[in-house]
Amino acid sequence: MNMYSLNYKVTTSTCDSEGRLKLYSALQMMQDCSEMWIDSEPGVKQYFTEQNMAQLLASRQVEVIRVPKYKEELTVTTSVYGMKPMFGFRNTFIYDAEGRPCYKTWSMGAFVDKSNGKLKRVDDETIASMSLEPQLEMNYKDRRIILPKEGDHVLEPIKVLRADIDYNKHLNNANYIRMAMELLPEDFEVKGLRVEYRVAAKLGDILVPTIYQTEGGIVVSLSIGNEVSAIIEYTK
Repeated sequence: MNMYSLNYKVTTSTCDSEGRLKLYSALQMMQDCSEMWIDSEPGVKQYFTEQNMAQLLASRQVEVIRVPKYKEELTVTTSVYGMKPMFGFRNTFIYDAEGRPCYKTWSMGAFVDKSNGKLKRVDDETIASMSLEPQLEMNYKDRRIILPKEGDHVLEPIKVLRADIDYNKHLNNANYIRMAMELLPEDFEVKGLRVEYRVAAKLGDILVPTIYQTEGGIVVSLSIGNEVSAIIEYTK
């Protein structure tokens, strides 16, 4: 069994003005745990190193069950429940001190060649060596987000800064969510989130946000020129 876990405490820097864990901070915790998971699969780690490969997040869905508060003890767990030649599927959950889920997520990662950023297949032997976990219970939605055909409103451009970039030389996954959340009404209580990553933004890129009001919430599209970089759906 290769479920990987990290322990956290809700600290000052991860809280909002009301002493509640920021969704952005929760996503950083999930992302860190997902990245560290590969240490529990030495064979896969060695293969990715030898092949100069990385796994980049392609999509994530989040269910917010309860927002933890300042000083709460949390455990983040991640496990892979599906593996295909070019994509992996995992659950990452955040639990409180009593073992109750606060956030339920599933995500899809794409396997890429680090030298050119293009999709690259994992061989059958490496896939067969994987220890898969059961798929955890949550309300699974489609990874693809369809933009509404009308009701769009273009907002002020956002520049990608040095602090936004991670070691993949891309805009960090959680920062897309942070940027887009600034465009939501202050009283918008996020209960669900879906994000689809399409084209990685890099240092100096200008992201143009287009916002759509939907029946269940708000969709934000972030574009670089004529290409959509990411689409984020927030539901109440």
